[in-house]
Amino acid sequence: MQPLTNDATTALLRALRASFVRFGGVAFEDIASRSWASITFTGARHEIMLRLDGDQADAAATAFLSNLEAAEFRLRGHILADIALLSEERSVGPGGSPRVRMRLEALTVEDG
Repeated sequence: MQPLTNDATTALLRALRASFVRFGGVAFEDIASRSWASITFTGARHEIMLRLDGDQADAAATAFLSNLEAAEFRLRGHILADIALLSEERSVGPGGSPRVRMRLEALTVEDG
């Protein structure tokens, strides 16, 4: 994917960040977006690698993934049409604390 920064990307990252606030936050390791269009819609496809660290990393990942199919994020001017988990890696980070990496793919379409 070639890099593309737009309002949908920013809105999606803000929504994802808000999903993890109660667990201590999230780090975005890689973000790529590209334009997408169908006959009736225009938008963007996003691939995001995020990382959770700390004692609540496993709980945060489990809670997030259990609701992923029903996830509804408010994205100003855009609609989250689809979001899916591409990969997940659970390991031990520095200091022996849990670490979870997830690669997500999302499709946003322009609203209106």
